[in-house]
Amino acid sequence: MLTYDEMKAKMLDNPAIRAEYERIEREQMPMLDAILSARKEAGLTQAQVAERMGTKATAVARLEAALVSGKHSPSIATLRKYANALGKQLDVRFL
Repeated sequence: MLTYDEMKAKMLDNPAIRAEYERIEREQMPMLDAILSARKEAGLTQAQVAERMGTKATAVARLEAALVSGKHSPSIATLRKYANALGKQLDVRFL
C-alpha cells in the first residue's frame, strides 16, 4: 500500500493531473487557506459556523469543498455570511 506522499507523487507524474493540481493550487488554495485559517482561529467547527449562518453543516462542508474543486463559485453573499459567522469581514480585492 502506498503512503499519501507516494500516491501524490505517482499521480503528479501524469502531466494532465499535474496541470490541474497546479491550477487549483494557484487559483483556489489561497482562498481556501484563508477560510480554513479563519475558522480555526475562531475555534469553530463546520456545524458551529453553519448554525451562525442559519444553514446546515453539510452546506458549510460543500462551501469549503467547492473552493478546492473549483466546480462551484460561492456567491459574495455566502462568503460574507461565512465571514460574519467567524466574526470577520469579507474583503475582496484585485491585485
